[in-house]
Amino acid sequence: MNEVGKEDHIDIEPVVDWLVAGAPGAPLSQDILMALAERLVEHGLPLYRAAVFVTTLHPNVMGRGFFWVAGAKAVEVGEAPYSILDSEEYLRNPVARVVQEGNEIRRHLADPECLDDFPMLEGLRQDGVTDYVIMPLEFTNGEIHAGSWSTRQEGGFSATQLAALRRIRPALSRLAEIMALKRVARNLLDAYLGSQSGEKVLAGKIKLGDGEDIHAVIWFCDLRGSTPLADSLSRSDFLALLNDYFECMAGAVLDGGGEVLRFIGDAALAIFPVADEGDSVEAACAKAVAAAGDAMARMAELNARRLAAGEDEIGFGIGLHLGNVMYGNIGTPSRIEFSVIGAAANEAARIEGMCKVLGRNFLLSGEVVRHLEGDRHSLGRHGLRGVGEEIEVFTLPESR
Repeated sequence: MNEVGKEDHIDIEPVVDWLVAGAPGAPLSQDILMALAERLVEHGLPLYRAAVFVTTLHPNVMGRGFFWVAGAKAVEVGEAPYSILDSEEYLRNPVARVVQEGNEIRRHLADPECLDDFPMLEGLRQDGVTDYVIMPLEFTNGEIHAGSWSTRQEGGFSATQLAALRRIRPALSRLAEIMALKRVARNLLDAYLGSQSGEKVLAGKIKLGDGEDIHAVIWFCDLRGSTPLADSLSRSDFLALLNDYFECMAGAVLDGGGEVLRFIGDAALAIFPVADEGDSVEAACAKAVAAAGDAMARMAELNARRLAAGEDEIGFGIGLHLGNVMYGNIGTPSRIEFSVIGAAANEAARIEGMCKVLGRNFLLSGEVVRHLEGDRHSLGRHGLRGVGEEIEVFTLPESR
């Protein structure tokens, strides 16, 4: 073992070169940390633990942490919500101080005089850690993130070992920034386009007209009485109501395996695609109907809370249809939207519109029903606005 103060030599440049080259062979952030830690150990760094902390741009996730421990078969990945920023746990953690001040922090635990100013140090001592150092990872836009290193080596890190860790910091910072930007791009595409549409954009489907013909269950839902609600509520209260409503509707679609494509005022358009390497038509129809059931259950709970608070119930309608649509980019060369277009999408919206006429919350077409198991109730054939032939619509026995 190397002891603190003992002269040693570490040729760390091959590791730096590997980072500068983009960490070939390690496509994911967790792969990079695993491979980096293994390389550092091979080059004479007596690491016990390593971690990288990076904030991100995501509606629900403040940042991500990657944790490597010697002997582990995989890097642990954790996500932190925005609420952690005000927590005592975060504010009294060295990560927070490094991010705020941009300075390296070392706690030489093998030294009896070591400053004991962070609660997490006690856990390190119990694990036999003798030295802990956390360094800022500075991004080109001025953001500061952090990477930490721990050892169980007797006496802690030597001066040469600390110098080697500091030598890799610039290259690790650049690579962490690249990976963070990729994550931000994916997060934003997922949040604003949906995961399936976002994947297509990342795959290069970015030109006007790029798309494909798909077979899918089309979901269309709408809020009832939105105009009087908007007139009677403050802007913030109406937005809160809309978000509660969409959490019931779009949340059920996403949890059920569907893709939310558009929010159109107080309406939403979604799909459950049929694919050769994905869901069969029967599976897609079953998922869509199950999601509708989930959405109605969520709305029942929301309306129960509203009634208990002395507020009016929220009305809604859900329409499902099965058909062929073009799934791709529409719009103008400078403002593109990834969506579905075609007769089936229009018919799904018209079927949802029949909910008001027939006094139902949920309607589905015969095209969907023929691929379902179990009971369903026909409400007869009806003409849909803009659709040539009458279409038979159904509801499920348990829905109103």
